Amino acid sequence: MASLTYDLTLAGLAIGSAAALTGIGLIVTYRATGVLNLAHGAIAMICAYVLRQSVVEWGWPLPLGALVTLLVVAPAIGLVLDRAVFRPLALAGAGPARTLVASIGVFVLLVGTAALIWGGDARADVPVLLGGDDPWAQLGAVVALACLVGAVTRWTRFGRELRAVVDNRPLAVLSGIPADRVSAAGWAFGSFTAGLTGVLIAPYVRLDPYGMPLLVVEVIAVAVLARMRSLPVAIGAALALGVAQAQLTRLHPEGWAGDVVQAAGANLFVLALLVGALVLPGLGTDDTLPPPSAAPRVPASLWLVTGVLFLLPLGFAGEDLTTAVQIPALAVILLSLVVVSGRGGQIALGQAAYAGLGALFTALLAAAGLPELTALLLAVACVAPLGLLTGWPAIRRHGLALALATLAVGVAVSRFVFAQPYATAGVTLSRPAGFDLDRRYYVLELVVLTGCLLLVAALRRGRTGRALAALRDHERGAEAAGVRVAGLKLLVFVLGAALAALGGGLLGMGVRAFDPDAFDPVRGLLWFAAVLTLGADTLLTPAAAAALLVALDAGTHAGVAVALIGLLAALTGRVPPLLTALLAKVRPSPAPGPHRRPSRAKHPGPAEGGTHPGSPGAAVIAATPAGGPEDALPPASAARTGAPGPTQSRARPDETGATGGARPLTGEPAPPPAAGPGRTGGRAGLNGGRAQPRRPAAAPRPPALTAHRLTFTYPGGLTALDRVDLELRAGAVTAVVGPNGAGKSTLFDCLAGTLRPTTGRVTLGGVDITARPAHTRHRLGIARTFQQLAVFPSLTVEENVRVGARDAAAEPVEQALRLFGLAGPQRHRAAAGLPTGTLRRVELARALASAPHTLLLDEPAAGLDTDETAALARILAALAADGLTVLVVEHDPDLVADIAHTVHTMEGGRIVSRTVTEAAP
Repeated sequence: MASLTYDLTLAGLAIGSAAALTGIGLIVTYRATGVLNLAHGAIAMICAYVLRQSVVEWGWPLPLGALVTLLVVAPAIGLVLDRAVFRPLALAGAGPARTLVASIGVFVLLVGTAALIWGGDARADVPVLLGGDDPWAQLGAVVALACLVGAVTRWTRFGRELRAVVDNRPLAVLSGIPADRVSAAGWAFGSFTAGLTGVLIAPYVRLDPYGMPLLVVEVIAVAVLARMRSLPVAIGAALALGVAQAQLTRLHPEGWAGDVVQAAGANLFVLALLVGALVLPGLGTDDTLPPPSAAPRVPASLWLVTGVLFLLPLGFAGEDLTTAVQIPALAVILLSLVVVSGRGGQIALGQAAYAGLGALFTALLAAAGLPELTALLLAVACVAPLGLLTGWPAIRRHGLALALATLAVGVAVSRFVFAQPYATAGVTLSRPAGFDLDRRYYVLELVVLTGCLLLVAALRRGRTGRALAALRDHERGAEAAGVRVAGLKLLVFVLGAALAALGGGLLGMGVRAFDPDAFDPVRGLLWFAAVLTLGADTLLTPAAAAALLVALDAGTHAGVAVALIGLLAALTGRVPPLLTALLAKVRPSPAPGPHRRPSRAKHPGPAEGGTHPGSPGAAVIAATPAGGPEDALPPASAARTGAPGPTQSRARPDETGATGGARPLTGEPAPPPAAGPGRTGGRAGLNGGRAQPRRPAAAPRPPALTAHRLTFTYPGGLTALDRVDLELRAGAVTAVVGPNGAGKSTLFDCLAGTLRPTTGRVTLGGVDITARPAHTRHRLGIARTFQQLAVFPSLTVEENVRVGARDAAAEPVEQALRLFGLAGPQRHRAAAGLPTGTLRRVELARALASAPHTLLLDEPAAGLDTDETAALARILAALAADGLTVLVVEHDPDLVADIAHTVHTMEGGRIVSRTVTEAAP
């Protein structure tokens, strides 16, 4: 027994040391470049093939082949990747999501290249480099390598430069650090460790283009458990998991428990990856996929051409459509990625798992006696709720953390379901009755694909479509505009799982078999890369990508399509999405509509279109219902229906004009007054800068937003707020000023619902709303803007403003557009590329489109010139005179002096002084 334990421990140490090498390489690459290199396993596979080619095929001595492979080929791969792929992304300031897409592209490219060169057959004759059955030499090499890396990182100049480049590359360059050389060294070393991992484990696993890269992807778990930081933790976790996995082979329970234990023993690293990705704190920042500059529209003529191409097999391919039947089914699967990643902006690397579950459940339900079509529909209904496996983590995870979570789910399903005999043994699939012939089944698939396209097209339109685009473009801004971010994420992942299951079931019935290899995680990475490289936010992409993936390999050589998709994804920093770029060139100009006539204002402002004729003053933001009060809260529109007695507006007569119209934020004279909607006798207008008391005396007072003893402590122990009390008065502008780090933004976020205070309460009209999230506070009448612009670049100006509206009513939106001079032709322009001043107006208009009673502004003058700042001051003063409660966090003393009735000064997380500059209403 002791001998068996010792032997199993040695075997576990051999596995663990190879996994530790992967952890070292991933951590060093991440710390040197900020990139989670998912292509690590593909580099390991290429190096293992190179060693075998040089020693087995060409007859080189093993030491020579190993030296060439590890000291020449592997570092060269890293240097090429740095120079051609990742350095352009770093110089362009790409976020983690874009670099992750590029690393997936490299993974797919190397897998396709290996399939083209060496074929897809497994090789079992890779020479053993170190140790054979004795793991001590391999373990010693790992420990020595880790010590070397730790010493270099901690005690050398290069190590300090490496950390500086990762923390802030532009600042490091300004400090004289050769950032390019540092990142190149990191990539070379990371590729060396990948190559060493490949040549060490290749003799003991299946060496093929798909299996070995996936095996290395699984042991990313050790780097995740180390939080991509600690080499000792990564090595310790790798050795512990290796030994535990080996020892589990001693257990042989009876019945189903035996199968589960056997599966766990063979896939302990997968379980660790799942736990690390779903349970431990997430990695990375609030980063989603890069949004397109504008949602491309597919011309009807192009849809017609696509339809004709899909119908061609019915007329020219005869009765055998074995290849063609795979295309519509795969298109349905890829459509799920358009929903999740294209419109929702979420990274989804596990869609292959849901497609495979759809095929498997269809087969099992049909075997139970259900008709095939009924079985398919029930399978979709069963798999759709499983989308919560990835949707629930997506609520609180972004960027790298979400990528790892979705990848972990995909790998776990593949290893614990698809690869296990207890789940797939004897499973067969057949086509529905009456659709045995390829031609009939192909027509059925086309009908299903058309229905799915129409469903997704309907989802992308209207309020839901705008909310999805807002979620993708700026998640915090979407939540502040009233979008239920958590529910929307769950919706896209559940719908994505349902579409993937439907496509998977169709694919399995089309080929009349359940093939686990068709749904392995590598396929999921390939599908994700294909959708991203062609254009994730166009409905034409699924059809084009499916045709490319199936037809190109069938018509040429296996691996060509994979290599092409990988190349395009790897060059994501240089090559735009192909279909998106094509549609941008062929998209026809929209026909002029009733709002597309250019403004005839005499003095157009900086934004295109200038001011809009008849732009009303602040009073035109009419009262609208709050969208349903919660608990005992007063309606959100209370402040818009009445206000206390008269007040002298901060705006001077020469600034607002004697007409009662507040100028749009362009710095130009206001147009003549207009009796637009909302300018009733009971509304307060502007007359010579003075707000007139035209509201009924008994009008209800708006609810007061109040902070009671707020304290907020960050996880590191820093106290940003220390027992802060603050009350915002209706019809007044309250300003919070202070130096950087005083706690202003933290206080602002606690009031807006972005942060929840550690202690203390936030009340609205006396009702505790401390636990209410930002989107709920928006519905209660609290609107906010952001210091960093929170606009949705893929939406037009008008669509941006409509996101903030609480219902489908057009009147508040139109009034907000007119108030800020956005009702001209620019309303139909995409927000991407518009000047900062215009975008500030868009953000303010979106906030006011909800008819709030309280407006929270975080440095609203940031990025504005003098004229725009003065115009902003006039509008804010007019809004306050009209009864709006305004809080401004601002560094511009002139703006604060112009508009604020009360000024609070913060230092060290406390309010240290309060100055009343003018009696508020």
